[in-house]
Amino acid sequence: MYKALIRPILFCFDPEKIHYFTFSLIRNLSKIPGIKGLFRTLYLVEDTSLERELFGLKFKNPVGLAAGFDKNAVLYNELANFGFGFIEIGTVTPKAQAGNPKQRLFRLKEDQGIINRMGFNNQGIDAAIAQLKKNKGQLIIGGNIGKNTQTKPEDYTRDYLECFNALHPYVDYFVLNVSCPNVGSHAKLNDKDYLLELINAVQNANKTFTIQKPILLKIAPDLNDGQLDEIVDLVKETNLDGVIASNTSTDRQGLKTSDKRLKEIGNGGLSGQPIKAKSTRVIKYLSDRSNKMFPIIGVGGIHSAEDALEKLDAGADLVQIYTGFIYEGPKLIRSINKALLDKI
Repeated sequence: MYKALIRPILFCFDPEKIHYFTFSLIRNLSKIPGIKGLFRTLYLVEDTSLERELFGLKFKNPVGLAAGFDKNAVLYNELANFGFGFIEIGTVTPKAQAGNPKQRLFRLKEDQGIINRMGFNNQGIDAAIAQLKKNKGQLIIGGNIGKNTQTKPEDYTRDYLECFNALHPYVDYFVLNVSCPNVGSHAKLNDKDYLLELINAVQNANKTFTIQKPILLKIAPDLNDGQLDEIVDLVKETNLDGVIASNTSTDRQGLKTSDKRLKEIGNGGLSGQPIKAKSTRVIKYLSDRSNKMFPIIGVGGIHSAEDALEKLDAGADLVQIYTGFIYEGPKLIRSINKALLDKI
């Protein structure tokens, strides 16, 4: 019903406006008696065979919602009813910020993709914490953190530490978002020396807490083999808990969307089916090169159960969806988990 009836209607309107409309719709529907139970009946697959244990956490199933969908942690309790095993909120920055000028979100229907240049628009740490205090404990929550756009390069680490320390009591794991192409000084965030400085600083902050939280690094799909080798070395050197592969891409090669339309859209990060192969390649390279030394969360172009299994076969331990959730609807979560049970 979603693809045949609901999606065609939603896709008639501006993507960002529809995003917030959908949030309101899910929130309001969830207040109606019996609707939460209906969602769980339709989409939730519960079986102990689906459980995964990684970096000291037990995931009910390996299918998560990637960061960027519930930036401000306002809908994770309701989204849990769609069958996710975990949800990643954010990217959260210390201060609220509006992000880049609109229009900044574009569908590539022919390619089943999305281009965004949102620019870390979010309501800041305090707003996220206020929402996270409402956590009903239904599933694992990850905190994706970043820097404010106006922060000077010498203060980047301060921003990450501010987010980390404030959110520490409220999330189960952290993701350092250093690979988003829609923020300023992107080059510094990908410099190995700076990443060493940042990760070590966050690791040291983690040690000050009685209970330490897993820390992961989210990387781009456009990295070459040499850069991926550096990531493997970085994980070894800093004892990171894992890697998320991958973020959005700046590559536009092989798209069905016309060059004219792409020029009209302009810059931004590409997600969805067009980056599926890139993401899978990165996962397999990291897994093989490191001899499965660290967990990998695979994300990028998962629009079917087969796509998810491909990521897992390449070396991912968990998967996340975002663009596929928009194109395929909540049935995608159930289909992935059912396929995993069939495979088991």
